[in-house]
Amino acid sequence: MIHSILRILQLAAIWISCLGCLSSCIYYLICLRAAAIFIRERNADRSVSTTQFVPPVSILKPLKGTDPDMYESFRSHCLQDYPEYEIVFGASDANDPAIASVKQLQRDFPGCKIKCLACPAILGANVKVSNLAQMLGTASYDYLIVNDSDIRVESDYLRRVMAPLADKSVGMVTCLYRGLPAPTLGSHLEALGISTDFCAGVLAARQLEGAIRFGLGSTLAFRRADLARIGGFESFVDFLADDYELGRRIADLGLKVELSDVVVETHLPAYDLGSFLAHQLRWARGVRDARSGGYIGLVSTYGLMWALLAVIAAHGVPWSWGVLGVTVLLRLVVALAVGKSVLQDAHLLKNLWLLPLRDLIAVAVWIVSFTGHTVTWRGDRFELKNGRLIRIAPRA
Repeated sequence: MIHSILRILQLAAIWISCLGCLSSCIYYLICLRAAAIFIRERNADRSVSTTQFVPPVSILKPLKGTDPDMYESFRSHCLQDYPEYEIVFGASDANDPAIASVKQLQRDFPGCKIKCLACPAILGANVKVSNLAQMLGTASYDYLIVNDSDIRVESDYLRRVMAPLADKSVGMVTCLYRGLPAPTLGSHLEALGISTDFCAGVLAARQLEGAIRFGLGSTLAFRRADLARIGGFESFVDFLADDYELGRRIADLGLKVELSDVVVETHLPAYDLGSFLAHQLRWARGVRDARSGGYIGLVSTYGLMWALLAVIAAHGVPWSWGVLGVTVLLRLVVALAVGKSVLQDAHLLKNLWLLPLRDLIAVAVWIVSFTGHTVTWRGDRFELKNGRLIRIAPRA
């Protein structure tokens, strides 16, 4: 009797793990198709002039603390081949260390319109969005770009990002990005995840849904009028995933969210393993609250986990190793297609040996993300409730 039950459980485990491998492989094929379509569209876009639509733009960059190579990231925004734009920096603390880099920027680029604003009011739990709401009042132009303080761009960034907004049916333009890692294990794992998993997921969502309905903090380009229609920055000042909320709300107006052909860079902190895991857990719980259905469905994309379970459940019979080999091969092809061909990540090949570790960590983070609702963000602890941040008071 016990032997029969164990045999049934073994067969169930084999079938479930094989179905998991099948769903993962289908997902990998979708990612490959999505990457091929993106590359084809990018090549077509680059053959078309983007100089026709160049409205004045205000770039809003909220600050809190310093980032790796921050000044060089700021400097790249002052080297734009674009007729008229301004950069508005804002920090909630007048003594924020990032302000020193802004002042240096103003000295080095006197011909560039650069503003630096103190944003003392705390309008909600998300201080970044609180700053943006206060910075908006000093922005001169009707077209806005919000991007993170650690983003570095090429000289044609503004021209290419603004081009899709010439179409009135487009409400937002956002960008994929690649991570430039610091020399720590956590930082390399973070960069690898961005290039082989996160951006692959964005492309797959675009393919499956016909468009994306969210924004990425690397770049959010939109019209001031559309921001006003959704209630301004104040309408999501308590949300953790502010980039997602802004994109979703603009999409809810019936406008398109376009993925630009531009890929920008982000300089990653020197995460140790603990801080990397904490960052991954914060991101995971944020996505879980923002896109719960899609997040739960991620379990069907963890190919390495399912393939290893198949080998274990089948006691290592030859066919199970074949399933593992096919799954790993497809996973590597996706990593190369997205990380190398789409994102042109120069660090991908030397980090590729870490991919199995990174994928298994992703499974562990996914599981742990369902065990609570708290996140740590820039040293403060919050509870997440329906995407909103509720500050947890420090213990006395």
